[in-house]
Order: sequence, then structure tokens, then C-alpha cells
Amino acid sequence: MKAAKTAALVTLFLCASTAPLFAQDAPMVPQIPPRPDKGPLSFFVTSVGIGDGANLGGLAGADAHCQKLADDVGAGDRDWRAYLSTQATTDEPAINARDRIGQGPWYNANGVRIAANLGQLHGDTLLLARKGNFINIRTAVTESGDIVPGEVKIVGIDARNQHDILTGTLPDGNAFTDTFDRTCSNWTSSGEDGSANVGHHDRITSFTSQSWIDAHPSRGCSQDNLIATGGAGQFYCFAAD
Repeated sequence: MKAAKTAALVTLFLCASTAPLFAQDAPMVPQIPPRPDKGPLSFFVTSVGIGDGANLGGLAGADAHCQKLADDVGAGDRDWRAYLSTQATTDEPAINARDRIGQGPWYNANGVRIAANLGQLHGDTLLLARKGNFINIRTAVTESGDIVPGEVKIVGIDARNQHDILTGTLPDGNAFTDTFDRTCSNWTSSGEDGSANVGHHDRITSFTSQSWIDAHPSRGCSQDNLIATGGAGQFYCFAAD
């Protein structure tokens, strides 16, 4: 009887000690809950950047890139805008990313709603901030519905991390007001100098502190610098109408 009890205790100990290990090995990725309010494509991460680092041809060039990618998947009949801010210059005032993208709601290529309105998208109130938007690695997909590789690993996707998404924007959706270059000369520079603020699309859930808008500045503005920092010159696109 004593031997049987000892064996049972050993078995229980082994189960208890190995359970956390298995839990840690499981993929830490979010699941997409069923949402009855599916809608047409109005949000995506660009499948490719323009290819010249952070020189996007200014806001006009970035918007045109969004429009082209949307047109490629049959959604070009909408008014597409890049989620990018510009900083004030001696000749021009700052432009806030949140002021360019309409009022929502916004849906990804799979019909999943990522935010109902600007307030939910940016967490404008304490309640909305707690609720969060629905941008994470499984929902911040390209115009074709493909997952953009990030630090969060998903089975079947083995690619270089590309979670640095160009924004040049503060967490509330507004432009920076300091004198440090946060937008690679307002999206016209691909040089070694300067910097662009980026967000991370690959949040594990909507409630982590990692920001989809404001994670850190890039190392520089060239394509090589963007890649070295953890990106590929991609950005968010929203339908503004």
C-alpha cells in the first residue's frame, strides 16, 4: 500500500512539474472570436512597401499605394488613405493620421471588424481603452487576407519578422510636436539619417501594452535600415468613406 501511494505521489509531482512547460511551448497567438457584423474590406496592412525605404512620395504617394493594392483585390472603389502623420514645417502644419481615415467602422479582408469608430480605434476614453480595438497579428492582415510575419510565431508561417509598421504617430492618432524627425522628412527620405516612428501589428491580444501605432523609432530611413529594425516599409491603409 505504501509503495502504491509513493508511486501516485511521484506521478502527481511529475504532472504538476511538466504542465507549465507544455503551456509555455503552446503558441501564444490570439484567436478570432465569431463576429456577426462582418463587413467589406476597409482596413489592411500593405502586403509590400513602396520599396524605397520611408520615401513614400509623401502622403499622396502612400495614399496612391493603398489605392493600388485595394484595386488589385477589387476594393478600389473606395477612398483609401495611409495611416500616417506628418510633422509641422515652416510652410505646412502637421497632419494627424486619425484625421485622414474617416469615422469607421473598419473591417479586414476576412470581414472581421477591427474597430467601430475612431474612439475605439485609439482608446479615447478609459472604457474604450480597456475594451481595446481588435488589431493583432491574426487580424492586421494584408489586402489579400495574408498574415504579416511578426515576433509572435504562428504554425505554418516561418518568415522574417516584419512587425514594424510605419506610422509617424502618437498613440492617440496625432502627429508628434517635437523637433525630432519622426516621419523621415514627412515620408520623402530614404537616407541613412532621420527616423520614422513605427507601431507593432503583432500584439498577442488587444490588451497588451505594445502599441499598434507607437512602439519605437526606426534606425534610419533607408530600406536596409527599416529591415534591420524589424520591418519592411509597410503601413496601414484605411477606407475613409
